[in-house]
Amino acid sequence: MSLLSTPALPLPELDGRARDIFRRIVESYLETGDPVGSATLSQAMTLSGFKLSSASIRNTMHDLAQLGLLGAPHSSAGRAPTHAGLRLFIDGLLEVGDLGEAEQRAIEARLYAKSRSLDEALTEASSILSGLASGAGVVTAPARDGGVKHVEFVALSPDQTLAVMVFEDGSVENRLMPHPPGLTPSALTEASNFMNLRLRGRTLGEAGLEARGELDVARRELDQTAARLVEQGLAAWGGGGEAERALIVRGHANLLADSAVADLDRVRMLFDDLEQKEQLIGLLDNVADAQGVRIFIGAESRLFSLSGSAVIAAPYMSGKQKVLGAIGVIGPARLNYARVIPLVDYTAKVLGRLIDG
Repeated sequence: MSLLSTPALPLPELDGRARDIFRRIVESYLETGDPVGSATLSQAMTLSGFKLSSASIRNTMHDLAQLGLLGAPHSSAGRAPTHAGLRLFIDGLLEVGDLGEAEQRAIEARLYAKSRSLDEALTEASSILSGLASGAGVVTAPARDGGVKHVEFVALSPDQTLAVMVFEDGSVENRLMPHPPGLTPSALTEASNFMNLRLRGRTLGEAGLEARGELDVARRELDQTAARLVEQGLAAWGGGGEAERALIVRGHANLLADSAVADLDRVRMLFDDLEQKEQLIGLLDNVADAQGVRIFIGAESRLFSLSGSAVIAAPYMSGKQKVLGAIGVIGPARLNYARVIPLVDYTAKVLGRLIDG
């Protein structure tokens, strides 16, 4: 079964033996994280009924290295796939199956049981992937392009306010935020009225820009407390701009626990990459350009060119096939692609159904 949105790249002119050796090296590397030596490979092939000398295997491995498909990490005598080799393997040799029914039910149960709001659904989906895929789960919140119908601030406690925003498509978003001291019922009403006048019928991006521009002038008319509430309300929603959209990352610890990532400098670089919110959102937004799962390995993405990490991501969509956002897994290039690809694909589908329903 193919879930990949990119077409399979043509394999180089490899004979059957070279292709078999290449496949075995990649599969062993993905399973163990260790480079593969010719003697080890010869023994494994003999056990499988294919007797081939270490010398013959070394010659073939040399040819594969000359094609840029294999490399020798550090001073090891063994060989491991390069990022180009991993790409070739994924596009041309990887076999991806369906997710088992038990895992499908487990994903559905967790998402539907713990998702009482959009934020909770996104957080839980990200946590599910980080746990099942042993990487960092990432998800972008939907970009709002519909108009706002109504805004209201509701005091919940002496120090917390609930901001409620109703959109023209019928969806509702809630944001909890601390409110300024001295809040009065009249200040809540003033803040709600100000926001409704500026936001109604406009997108968040349009309304946010206009409201921020007018706030200094309106401060003379608005109660000081109400003005601060408006500012906090605009900040809570982020104005809807791409750079300010919500990005949820779960499972940083998995990146440290993976023994395949032995180079701590690369781990630190990966953590730095995860902090590049705008670039990561841009990368995930690119996933929306195609149906199915997208994979980026190392230098294929500027964001991960230094850390050499991999991203497996898929869009989650509404019932009308409108792309809402993207969800995925980030980890070392030595991810279990055969397992992670269907995990990401299925979680994206369930998340889309949950949000749309």
